[in-house]
Amino acid sequence: MLYMELTFLLGMGFQLLLAEFVRRVEAAGYPDLRPMHGYVFQAVQHGGATGTELAAALGVTKQAAGHLVDELVGKGYLRREPHPAGGRRRLVVLTERGREHLVTAGRIMRELEREVEAQVGAQELTRLREALTTLIARRSGGNPPPLRPFW
Repeated sequence: MLYMELTFLLGMGFQLLLAEFVRRVEAAGYPDLRPMHGYVFQAVQHGGATGTELAAALGVTKQAAGHLVDELVGKGYLRREPHPAGGRRRLVVLTERGREHLVTAGRIMRELEREVEAQVGAQELTRLREALTTLIARRSGGNPPPLRPFW
């Protein structure tokens, strides 16, 4: 393979793994989900989030976040419930179906990582993980950005 810039290599690696992940998630019974939905699930999985918090986590407007929530509520993955602090705010939380999806997605991600390890070797994968962790920590000044869709 010819020399390629690091950003291209990282991007292609991400695209290849994400495409296979999506294919397997669909085959596991979730053909109605897109990668964007995964970012939503990640943002609400630990106790939920308000619309404002979700919008900030995704880097989108409150209206765009609301559309995503509406879609996932309609599909049975999320629900809105009263905020524990009261007032007009609502909390977006995972339903049982949403939690089941996260378990399935986690299993698939671990399978993919085992396959990558088998392809490149355990030591190489450990070195890659350590190098990327160091790169992220140093480039971000120890404050890594949230993983979100890149618009």
